[in-house]
Amino acid sequence: MLTSPALDYNLLAPILIILGGALLGVLVEGFVGRTYRARIQLVLALASVAVAFGWVVSIRADVSQSAAVDSVSIDGGGLFLQGTILVLAFVALLFFSQNDHFAPQASALPGSAEEAQALSAGVQMTEIYPLVLFAISGMLLFPVAHDLITLFVALEVLSIPLYIITGLARRRRLLSQEAALKYFLLGAYSSAFFLFGAAFLYGFSGSLSLGQIRTAAAAPGANHIFLFLGVLFISVGLLFKVGAVPFHSWTPDVYQGAPTPVTGFMAACTKVAAFGAMFRIFIVAFSSIQNDWRPVFVAISIVTMAGGAIAVIVQRDVKRTLAYSSITHAGFLLAGAIALSKAGLTSMMFYLVAYGFATIGAFGIVTLVRDSTGEVSDIDRWAGLAKKSPGVATAFALFLMSFGGIPLTAGFIAKFSIFTAVYATGNIAILVVGVLSSAIALFFYLRVVLIMFFKEPTDDTVTVAVPSFLVSSGIVICFVATLVLGVYPNLLFNLANTMTTLVP
Repeated sequence: MLTSPALDYNLLAPILIILGGALLGVLVEGFVGRTYRARIQLVLALASVAVAFGWVVSIRADVSQSAAVDSVSIDGGGLFLQGTILVLAFVALLFFSQNDHFAPQASALPGSAEEAQALSAGVQMTEIYPLVLFAISGMLLFPVAHDLITLFVALEVLSIPLYIITGLARRRRLLSQEAALKYFLLGAYSSAFFLFGAAFLYGFSGSLSLGQIRTAAAAPGANHIFLFLGVLFISVGLLFKVGAVPFHSWTPDVYQGAPTPVTGFMAACTKVAAFGAMFRIFIVAFSSIQNDWRPVFVAISIVTMAGGAIAVIVQRDVKRTLAYSSITHAGFLLAGAIALSKAGLTSMMFYLVAYGFATIGAFGIVTLVRDSTGEVSDIDRWAGLAKKSPGVATAFALFLMSFGGIPLTAGFIAKFSIFTAVYATGNIAILVVGVLSSAIALFFYLRVVLIMFFKEPTDDTVTVAVPSFLVSSGIVICFVATLVLGVYPNLLFNLANTMTTLVP
């Protein structure tokens, strides 16, 4: 006898609102003329994200394991991560209003200079807005999914739009096309590993539910061979998404080749979703065998922190520098996930917020430093930037200081809370490597600050573009959040601590 599935639309509303906005965006793309399409798409995307965030706030006290049968668990931790994704996505969308990141360069188009310039200005890539909304919907589902099929669907829904929007700048430079291809191929392999791991876990427990897998893993006398293989392959899929060593090779190329606003969105929001899903999987399904997998994750965390910090030193491209910086931060976040405690989850949630604002703000600054051909990402050409635009240089310096964990920035509080949670678990090796990695990376961050403020300009062709109101608003929001959370961290830390609950 067939019965309709029990769905709690109130708890699923944030995801459904974003999906509804994405579908409306597809209709706008097909039926609205070019003149008004960009404005409508931007307003629709921002409104969808804002309404979804308001709904998350309205259901913040609700807890349910059966929001969508037994495949979605709504709890404090999941709602906090959903709210974080929506806030960061809203800020990131402000930078998408600059269409020149996607339009072809006039020099590459046929005709006279005037005709080519007009054609370049007329190219609009407004399809990026519904694609971003589809990606956000997958990100919202990923950290609250309670079975492996739902996790896999969420993984694909968030990943496939990212592959596409990574290549949307292909008319400006081949690096974008190359980045999209690399991201797609490696992402397909990681998805296959994840699915392969799910098959092993199903063979072990006879179920794809995280709760049933936990019960089977805790049963006495169980044969754990399939369980260990499942954990191994699932971990590969998740570690690829967070950019941990040795699954990080895509990160520098994709961050460099993708349109810069896309890179900021991807770097901040994908990490929130991936780490949220990782923490749920390991604390709900695999906590009973943590002594078996934790040493491997400790080693990966150490190698990720050290490898990212060392690679940063030799970089000359700003976007590749931020990519390796994100790898280092993935190591710090892995340390919080390894703790498998309330303190570890609280510190990880605070870290994701602090890192997200600084990352989006930093990539927003990169979009403003230009010459006649477009963005200038060569660090040496940023010399004397403070003399050309003191405000932009100061904002970028603050974001770098937050990455380095300097006091009075959100990054300092984030790292301190992560290290405290790690120390409580007795993982001294992670603590030592984490502090050393922070010091190594800070050396490079300070060098960039010195180049901007204390070195004379050597290239007159580099200018700082005057940002639009939306772009300026995005940078100001990131700047204020980074500073306020460093001075008054309890504004967010207490909220994260209160909402640190996961439905078993």
